[in-house]
Amino acid sequence: ALKHAAADGELWRLWYTSVPAPDKTAAYIETALEMRENLGAMPFVVRANETGEIVGCTRYFHVDAPNRRLEIGYTWYAKRAQRTAINTECKILLLAHAFETLECVAVEFRTHWFNHASREAIARLGAKQDGVLRNHQISPDGSYRDTVVFSIIESEWPTVKRHLHFLLERPR
Repeated sequence: ALKHAAADGELWRLWYTSVPAPDKTAAYIETALEMRENLGAMPFVVRANETGEIVGCTRYFHVDAPNRRLEIGYTWYAKRAQRTAINTECKILLLAHAFETLECVAVEFRTHWFNHASREAIARLGAKQDGVLRNHQISPDGSYRDTVVFSIIESEWPTVKRHLHFLLERPR
C-alpha cells in the first residue's frame, strides 16, 4: 500500500526528498523498522479517514527522552493527499501526543533548503524557523544538504493547537 502512495505523483524524482521510488519502498520500511529497534524511532503510516487508504508516512525520531525532545520527519504523502486536511490532522495527533503524553518541551522539524513546499507546510503548522544548518549532511547523490530547522516549544503548543483546529474548521 505504501508503494502505491509513493508512486502517486512520482515524488521520488524530487532529489531533495526522502520519498522512496516504488520499487524501494520495502527497503524504506525496513530502514524505518531498524530505526525503531535501534534508535527508538516511531514510524507511522498515514491513512485517509474517509477511505482508510494508506496515503503516506511519518515518524518520530531523534527521540531525546532525558531532554524531552523529539523530531517529526520522514513525512511524505501521495500527490492526491497533498494540500488536503491530512497533514494538519496528522500533525495534531503527533504534536498532541508529544506535548501532552510524552511531555516534550520541544518538537523539531527539519527539511532540505530546496524543499520549499515542505518549508511552507511546516511554517503553516505554526512552527518557527530556528535556523539553517549549512552543509549539514551529504545527500545520496553526493551533494551537500543545507537543513532548515523549525520547532514548536511547549509554551507555544496551546496556541499552535488552537491554530491547527482553526485550519481544519474554517471553510475551504
